[in-house]
Amino acid sequence: MCSLAAAYERLAAIPNSETFEDAPLARYTRFGIGGPASIFFDAQEECALIDALRIAGELAVPTVLIGGGTNLIVSDCGFRGVVLRYTGSQIKVRDEVLRAGAGAVLQDVVDRSIAHGLKGLETMTGIPGYLGGAVYGNAGAYGHSLQEIVQSIRFFDGEQVRDFSNSECEFRYRSSIFKNHKNWIVLAAELKFSFHDSAALRKTAHEIRTIRDAKYPPSMKCAGSIFKNLLVSELPVHVVEQIPEKVIREGKVPSAWFLEQTDVKGLRRGDIQVAAYHANLIYNDGQGTAADLVAVISELKRRVRERFGLELEEEVQYVGFDS
Repeated sequence: MCSLAAAYERLAAIPNSETFEDAPLARYTRFGIGGPASIFFDAQEECALIDALRIAGELAVPTVLIGGGTNLIVSDCGFRGVVLRYTGSQIKVRDEVLRAGAGAVLQDVVDRSIAHGLKGLETMTGIPGYLGGAVYGNAGAYGHSLQEIVQSIRFFDGEQVRDFSNSECEFRYRSSIFKNHKNWIVLAAELKFSFHDSAALRKTAHEIRTIRDAKYPPSMKCAGSIFKNLLVSELPVHVVEQIPEKVIREGKVPSAWFLEQTDVKGLRRGDIQVAAYHANLIYNDGQGTAADLVAVISELKRRVRERFGLELEEEVQYVGFDS
């Protein structure tokens, strides 16, 4: 209790930031689910975020960093500690290089790149969240991922600010080195593109956005796809033999295909529902709870495990749970 009180007092004194007590985290997640954070700290500048991280470390207060909240499942009990959010969103373009703060909305980065005739992000139009989260999870769509255009990443390792090249980020399918080092905080990204016709890029983005909005309406309280797709090269032979060839795309099998074989479409618990048209989409249909959401996810994983002997891996991150 004393540590939290001391943390609030010191955090509230940091310039270029806002500090709140007992902030309902449901307000900051796309699921619209989650109890309160003891302290919610919003940093607009790198120095403010780094100061906050150091203060929380000194006081040994439990701390978690969030971005746009699009891929978060927050416990109904909330988070007893400090929740940090970085909203540094400056975007600069010079020639074929774009540099942006990790708190920039990903769609804003996509739009800016298209406006400057920079090819490489147009397929990610409509993906919600911040750039930092996209780097963390190596976001991608339609056969492309962020790693293709990352030139360097600026981050804080808990002691100092560092820069990594693309190869040092160890990007993999929906993953990066930052997932293995939770205390490494992405601050900014430098992206390198190739020049292309803006009108053509805009057309591609519009077509993709139309498809995405039909599947994941912007008003829907969801995190998009819940589970990662599976790499064919990592599947047992007896499982691959069951998969229709037309389902395999770019060496991956949609998690939705495995889920469809277990009859989960339309499954519901409370106000948490699996979409009737997409087995890998779970949404909050009203006043859903984290407990029900976690229960539905567990049920889907159980069915696929028993049917195929596979363990689906979530794309979402959990906050405020004991395990």
